[in-house]
Amino acid sequence: MGSQQIPGISGAPVVSSQPPVIRLHHSKILALFRALDSFLIVFILWVTLSSMELAWTNSYTALGISAVIIFGFFAEGNEVYYLWRGHSTESLAYRLMGAWVGTALAVSLAALTIYIFRDVNLQAIFTWMVATPAVMIGLHWARRALLTRLRSKPTEPRRVAIVGANNLGSRVAKSMRGMPWMGYRVVGYYDDRQGTEDPTRRLNENDTTIRGGFEQLYADARDGKIDIVFITLPMRAELRTHSLIARLADTTVSAYLIPDVFNFDLLHSRLTCLQGIPALSIYDSPMVDNGWAKRMEDIILGTGLMIALALPMLIIALGVKLSSPGPVFFKQTRYGMRGERIKVWKFRSMTVCEDGEDVPQARKQDPRVTPFGGFLRRTSLDELPQLFNVLSGSMSLVGPRPHAVSHNEFYRSQIKGYMLRHKVKPGITGLAQINGFRGETETLDKMSGRIAYDLEYIRNWSLLMDLRILWMTVFKGFVGQHAY
Repeated sequence: MGSQQIPGISGAPVVSSQPPVIRLHHSKILALFRALDSFLIVFILWVTLSSMELAWTNSYTALGISAVIIFGFFAEGNEVYYLWRGHSTESLAYRLMGAWVGTALAVSLAALTIYIFRDVNLQAIFTWMVATPAVMIGLHWARRALLTRLRSKPTEPRRVAIVGANNLGSRVAKSMRGMPWMGYRVVGYYDDRQGTEDPTRRLNENDTTIRGGFEQLYADARDGKIDIVFITLPMRAELRTHSLIARLADTTVSAYLIPDVFNFDLLHSRLTCLQGIPALSIYDSPMVDNGWAKRMEDIILGTGLMIALALPMLIIALGVKLSSPGPVFFKQTRYGMRGERIKVWKFRSMTVCEDGEDVPQARKQDPRVTPFGGFLRRTSLDELPQLFNVLSGSMSLVGPRPHAVSHNEFYRSQIKGYMLRHKVKPGITGLAQINGFRGETETLDKMSGRIAYDLEYIRNWSLLMDLRILWMTVFKGFVGQHAY
């Protein structure tokens, strides 16, 4: 059990019975702007109706309350109010617009289908939907402009020292310069190391303003020349960091420790807290908190595609059956999410149905491919039965393409991070496919390129990204010069 001795009035130490904890930062202004945005949604609806001389009815009351609730849901998903000071103005506008687009779509659907909204004026609703995000984004921009102006006075910015003239320290300084509303002014770097020791650990002095070593840092801190210290030393410098923090306790500066975790190949990394204990995920899946949203996307869009493609799939099935002997469908074992084995459906395009430990990739002029099967493979029409996989839950519309088990076992030892692509469900199409990595990957470089796009997809996943990939698949994903 940890303890902390606090000097008492009598001089005897007071021992804390609770171990120290780390609390997540929550700004009180955060709650204020969340409430203000909720108020704006209803207020702008009222202004819209008043300007069009329309009466406020119970339908509009229900519509406004519904919009506030739905916007809160989408805003949370888009992290609109999470660490809001760290967003650039453009990023904040993008997140606000994304949250409102989701809200507008849901409200529009309700207005068109639910009986209680039968008497609403659709023109007024459209005007309200256009005006609301414009006003929201404008007010957030004005708030930041005002804070920038107030904190640009010489005596107002908080003076920041960065310990560690390295890439991480440079990144911290750049982020502060790009967000003047935070009220930080970087006075310089402090670093004891010489640039000649290891060029990768110390930035060139031409690129930084190095005010001195640690002794100079302590002197400036004691003299009141620094308000905040950000420590960006590498994790291997644990003893130096501990000594530095201990000596800073003799000053009044606020000290922040930034672990250099960016040396790892982070995959959808997230910061969480376990009863006051911070934990940072290195390799995580975006589906931990968003799996339900991804599943709803697959069910809604997958059902629509299945209905629209039912007749073409029936014609293709007849073509497969009449063009060569054998079954219409071919099921092959692949790795799914978390490396679990699944059966992937395809229209049979070969004279064989191979599903063993050694399955060679299809190559140019492969004798196993039937003439009709060659057409299906070149146009990706042989993949359409994977809609059954999507609706059953073993695959997704968008995700890394599933590979044969034998290919997985080979490439996992050849390409770093290969198995991380199984952090999400495999997809019918993916980021790699719309960027040209479709079909045969006969070289290690080509497979490495495909995996790089797969990991980028997992690292930056969002529903909007899925929709963009599906749209681009229409133009780039169905055909390819390496699809045999």
